[in-house]
Amino acid sequence: MEWDWNFVREIMPTLIEGVKITILATILGSALAAVVGLAIALLRRSSNRLVSRPVGFFAEFIRGTPLLVQLYFIFYILPDFGILLPPLLAGVIGLGLHYGTYTAEVYRAGIDNVPRGQWEAAKACNLDARQTWMHIILPQAIPPMIPALANYFIAMFKETPLLSAITVLELMNQAKSVANSYYRYIEPMTLVGAFFLVISLFSVVLLRWLERRFGRVGE
Repeated sequence: MEWDWNFVREIMPTLIEGVKITILATILGSALAAVVGLAIALLRRSSNRLVSRPVGFFAEFIRGTPLLVQLYFIFYILPDFGILLPPLLAGVIGLGLHYGTYTAEVYRAGIDNVPRGQWEAAKACNLDARQTWMHIILPQAIPPMIPALANYFIAMFKETPLLSAITVLELMNQAKSVANSYYRYIEPMTLVGAFFLVISLFSVVLLRWLERRFGRVGE
């Protein structure tokens, strides 16, 4: 089967719509993962075992089960309990929760790397817990861990094709729909690979910049 440029031009608008959904799911999932990860990291540091242990078990359970299974649970099983979510929202929640448990470990490592003297200085200045976290600990802990967080977000982008399993019209699902409609697979699937490659390369360049920018901050 020969490559057909006319067919490529015909299907390109549909694939671009899929790219938009893929990028949107990645951005929203990344934002949710950043918030969930920080919450898990802070709650696991709680001195109250009734808080830290259940949160720790939840994080380990999510990390220990496949993302695809979690997406199926959110989209296909939760409706049985009266929780019906749109496909994109279900996908974003699945991505955010799954990768939030991984970013929690990045946060934990970053917080642990803050010198003990900073905690003691905050205590000596009579800062309360909120002021200590917001003005002393997190501003020092977060910048050095941004490159590591970016790595997880790039990995999340590469896993967005799993969202096609819950009917999200992201890039892979759009490509499969086009391929099945026209019985031509080489052009749509090749273009999917090209789109992912270009966006991934752009993300890697951004990641390298973040490493240089925030690596110096952490030194």
